[in-house]
Amino acid sequence: MLKRLLPLALATFAVGTDGYVIAGLLPSIAADLGVSTPAAGQLVTVFALTLALSAPVTGALTGGLDRRTALLVALGVFVVGNAVTALGTSYGVVMAARVVTAVGASAITAAASSTAAALAPPERRGRALAFVLGGLTLSTALGLPLGTLVGGAGWQSALWAVAGAGLLAALGIAVALPRVELPAASLADRMRPLRQGRVLGLLAVTSLALLGTYTLYTYIAPTLRDATGGSEHRTTLVLLVLGSGTLAGNIAAGRLVDRHSPARVLTGALVVAALALALTPLAVRALPSTLVWGAVWGVAVGIVVVPQQHRLIALGPAAAPVLLGLNSSALYVGIALGGGLGGLAQNWFGLAPAELGPVAAAVTVLALLWHWRTTHLPAPSTPSTPPAPPVPEAGSAARRPVR
Repeated sequence: MLKRLLPLALATFAVGTDGYVIAGLLPSIAADLGVSTPAAGQLVTVFALTLALSAPVTGALTGGLDRRTALLVALGVFVVGNAVTALGTSYGVVMAARVVTAVGASAITAAASSTAAALAPPERRGRALAFVLGGLTLSTALGLPLGTLVGGAGWQSALWAVAGAGLLAALGIAVALPRVELPAASLADRMRPLRQGRVLGLLAVTSLALLGTYTLYTYIAPTLRDATGGSEHRTTLVLLVLGSGTLAGNIAAGRLVDRHSPARVLTGALVVAALALALTPLAVRALPSTLVWGAVWGVAVGIVVVPQQHRLIALGPAAAPVLLGLNSSALYVGIALGGGLGGLAQNWFGLAPAELGPVAAAVTVLALLWHWRTTHLPAPSTPSTPPAPPVPEAGSAARRPVR
């Protein structure tokens, strides 16, 4: 099982690093392209928004392919997009390249997650999802700090490294992953679950939680300036601690949701995240307190996505590809809006990057309140499955077409 899941985790690691690494390189990108730091931050926003909006479309277009082929096509576009980004010499070219890269990335996370869910037995599904999503969280633990360190030789170097990771993931999938065929769904089928209040409520929680996180995280490099004195090595250390906490939270989340109510696990994570964000202006004044703050916030952030995916799959196991695809879009909508909100707060209200913490905390509290509301919404009477082929039983037939 590990041999099959490892290339999927590497694929999500490449996507996560690509989405996160820009945040650690904003000052150098802004200087090189001749734009302000908030303007450079919109590269994160546009990437995430394009990914969110294109995910249902690319999912529908690749729905008839087995998951291995779909992942290879998506990774091909992803690698080319990153290469063009690294070669870009103007803000417009780099922005356009980020759009292309996001289109390729849009099909990767959901395809990798649905494949993991299909390969794993029901009693280990939480851990399988956590392992594959561990690629995303590992990208914050290693990808972002290493990318920031590599970016010291030029931010383009970090993008070339991401392209290399995507190519390596594609090779691993081609060699180790079996054919996994899941029920195909049209674009209309993929949008149909949005008519159900419980599904829409869960997706809103995902978006709000990530919006709160990325209101601050998009501008993490300038936020850490006082604590690190502008030192690249100290900044890398803080990012490594933050990312390690996120990875630890992700690993813990997989085990927690297999043993406890995913709703309770998510509640605890959101409470801790809101408290950490509210304390940001005080915590990032000195390096020791920043390291503690980063570890705590990282653990909370790392827990959030796994219980959300687990809850969505529980609503309709046979519809996992559709529901996880929507959750992936909701996740990146939150990232995009967070980057935009953080930029607007700095431009319109003159907030320093560290002062974005309380704003992010308020959004996280809103996510918590909405989460509590969704726990009282009625579950759908029928799973949100495509009309054809017939719905397989949860945890058995969903894994049957593997060759």
